[in-house]
Amino acid sequence: MIFDKILWSGVTVLDVLKSVLILFLAVVLTRVLTLYTRRLLKDRVDKDQVGIITKVISYAIVFIALISILPLLGIPLKGLALTGGIVGIILGFASQTVVSNFISGLFLIIEKPVKIGDQVEIDGITGFVEDVHIISMTLRTYEGIFVRIPNQTVFTTKLTNFTGNTVRRFEYTVGIRYSDDASQAIKLVKDLIDTYPFALVEPAPQVFVDNLGDNSVNLLVRVWAPVTEWYALKMKMLWDIKAMLEQNGIEIAFPQRTHWFANSIKCEGLAQKNKQTSPGDR
Repeated sequence: MIFDKILWSGVTVLDVLKSVLILFLAVVLTRVLTLYTRRLLKDRVDKDQVGIITKVISYAIVFIALISILPLLGIPLKGLALTGGIVGIILGFASQTVVSNFISGLFLIIEKPVKIGDQVEIDGITGFVEDVHIISMTLRTYEGIFVRIPNQTVFTTKLTNFTGNTVRRFEYTVGIRYSDDASQAIKLVKDLIDTYPFALVEPAPQVFVDNLGDNSVNLLVRVWAPVTEWYALKMKMLWDIKAMLEQNGIEIAFPQRTHWFANSIKCEGLAQKNKQTSPGDR
């Protein structure tokens, strides 16, 4: 029969057909699992991360299929294992960093500490997450510079996510004169905060006397805002507080010092003594 015809090294036509069938089934299985995975993780995982997961699944299935057809094609796995072991040792020393970044990337996909668009600080670099890959992450700094950070660094170093929470707090220290009414100033600031639609009611804003400084009574102002409006509100409110207090006769204090000069003190003392002593008293 034609199926029993030997092509090379004991490999028959049937073995080749079996190999082709296994590869075909692997491709079909890859597409089915990829489609199912995309649907399953559509609303749970970011689009970029879904793409990475499906690629890993596809590569794994194809790799298993290739290993399974090697004996059918007359390639012994023992010899392949020995050759692969030697090559693996060589590549292992050469690609330790790549493997480490790959494994860190998988852990980041599972943990999901950041997503595209978040404002973060990683290893002293602050910016927006522009892209997340299986090996590295790309940040766009506030100056518009793109920085590639290996996933191993992202996974092992301190990571601060400024937009991970939906709300964020900012605060000011406002110093007023000792001669001004601190209670009135607190009420005025609270009333001003209430006029901002993006200043959250819960958590509630706080305005109180924080400490008594050398030159001022220091009011601490704390306000919560949606993370998307946090920066704009922070920039606007501080100047509005200053203008509002000055309109109501309350001035922002500035450092002051009183200097006493020894010569002037001595002259004033002598003058006062001469006034108190008259010629008739002598």
